[in-house]
Amino acid sequence: MASEETYLTKEGEDALRQELKQLIETRRPDLARKLREAAAQGDLKENADYHDAKEQLGFIEGRVQQIESVLRNAIVVDNSGHSDEVRIGSTVVIQEVGEDFDEEYRIVGSAEANPRERKISEKSPIGSALMGKKLGEKVSVATPDGTIKFKIVDIR
Repeated sequence: MASEETYLTKEGEDALRQELKQLIETRRPDLARKLREAAAQGDLKENADYHDAKEQLGFIEGRVQQIESVLRNAIVVDNSGHSDEVRIGSTVVIQEVGEDFDEEYRIVGSAEANPRERKISEKSPIGSALMGKKLGEKVSVATPDGTIKFKIVDIR
C-alpha cells in the first residue's frame, strides 16, 4: 500500500531536526541515567522512579522514531518568494463574507499543523479549500454548522 505524501515547510523541517537533536542528545541520555539510578535502588517491582523513567523513555523513543520517519519521507517545500496563489508555506489572510475582521493562517503540511499557532494543514477543510486560489477569490468551506464563505484578502 502506497503511503500518503507528507509535506513540510523548510521551517517545519528545521524545527523537527532541532527537536530530534534535543531528544537524542539531551532527553534520552538524561532519562537513561535516571533509569540506571532508579534500577540501582533495588526492588524494581515497586520502584515508581524506575517505572516513570522507563515510561518516559518509551515515549521519547516513539517520538524519535516518528520524527525520523517524517523527515525520511517528507517532501520539503521551500516556497520563498512571492506567489499569486495559495500553496504550502503561504500565509493567507481571509475574511468571512459578512464579517469585518480578518483571519490569518499559514498553510503547512499535516506533520507541522498547529491550529493554536494558526498553522493549518493543506488537508484541513479550510486549507484544502484555499489551496491554489488567488487573491480576491471567494472560497466556500463546508463545516458541521454549514457552509462558510471567505474572501482571500492577502497572500504572503
